[in-house]
Amino acid sequence: MGLGIAVLMYHEKPVRFLFLMLAAGLPLGASGFRAAAVEADITPKTSQWLMGYAPRQSTGVHDPIYVKVAAMEANGTQVYLAASDLTLFSPGVYDEVAEELERSMGISRLNFWWGVTHTHAAPEVGAPGMYKVLLGRSNHEWNRDYAAFVKDSLIRCVKEARAKLEPARIAFGQGVAFANINRRAKDVDGTVSLGFNPDGPADRQMNLIRLERPDGSPIALLANYPIHGTVMGGQNLLISGDAPGTVAAYVEDKIKAPVLFFNGAAGNLAPIYTGRPNPREGHLSQFRVLLGDHILEAARTMGPAVDDVNLWTREKIILTPRKQGLGWPDELSRYAATEGVPMIKLPIRFLRVGDTLIWSAPVEMFCEMAMAVRNASPFLHTFYFGYTNGWFGYLPTAQAFSEGGYEPKTSPFTEEAEKD
Repeated sequence: MGLGIAVLMYHEKPVRFLFLMLAAGLPLGASGFRAAAVEADITPKTSQWLMGYAPRQSTGVHDPIYVKVAAMEANGTQVYLAASDLTLFSPGVYDEVAEELERSMGISRLNFWWGVTHTHAAPEVGAPGMYKVLLGRSNHEWNRDYAAFVKDSLIRCVKEARAKLEPARIAFGQGVAFANINRRAKDVDGTVSLGFNPDGPADRQMNLIRLERPDGSPIALLANYPIHGTVMGGQNLLISGDAPGTVAAYVEDKIKAPVLFFNGAAGNLAPIYTGRPNPREGHLSQFRVLLGDHILEAARTMGPAVDDVNLWTREKIILTPRKQGLGWPDELSRYAATEGVPMIKLPIRFLRVGDTLIWSAPVEMFCEMAMAVRNASPFLHTFYFGYTNGWFGYLPTAQAFSEGGYEPKTSPFTEEAEKD
């Protein structure tokens, strides 16, 4: 199983290869680590088309939504990690922001990552891309003013974060929370539908990155946990960060520093309360305990923070067949190829920080795949950031393709993707 020999490290040889590849080219010494964090409110002031379910327009706001940026610098290399309370956006939207940052600030696209919490109670941002092709939604005109507002807010945060860089230390840690559950329910006839499958695989590990000043005061906390932002269902018409946003706001209030929530491999993982008509029936506030308190507990027991790290980024393009007969948006032509059959050019990102590896993909990956990478990784910590730098749809396992269900049906990939 692969997504390329540099990505899914199931076998001994790929593990050795990845370790050598990531170790190569790192500076011998490290000094001068700096960090900063900035956030901006992107809650719309007018009604917006909401993403995640059937097209519907918002009627109000339950809780504000944000874009947040954590900046890191070591030995002259700067990396910017952005988290946003959005459902998803097309890779073309990411490209627009990345190109502007490279033009105006000289930031390489490899060093700018933009993820979403995957709340299903946030507005559309930009042209729908694969979302319209795969799901047949978003036939209406998208709001260019709001899209510009989000992109401008993000670029402003990056600029402010660069200006605020200060001496810092970084620490990594993990914890466990049972706030999610496998959502591929199976019936006696073998059919699979969206629901609950307590016997199915689920990744309950949370990953944490703490940025702090030399005196120990917090700059930011980055939390990484796989969970669909679907506590509230399609009946809900209120803007909300859903469970990830609720948890981030709760933890942020406790630590008095920005909390950036990066989703994980949540393609087949739902919150334990899901699809409810409103926050009360969805027990939305309980996720402060179900996940928020576990983040706080894990943060208290993280390893020591250090300032002698290097930052290293790379990208691997994986060529994999796309589903037969699938259309392709013109604006995403840079991600398409033909090698006998139509192919998808899937960009996989890597960020190494000391003995920690963070990798990302613009897909809704099934949790088994990211867990297998983590278990086989030679690094002390291996984190996966899903829904990052755009969205191409679900990436199920080959077994899931054979079982059927919503995710394989709406995926642009084939069962070959797991081993490509």
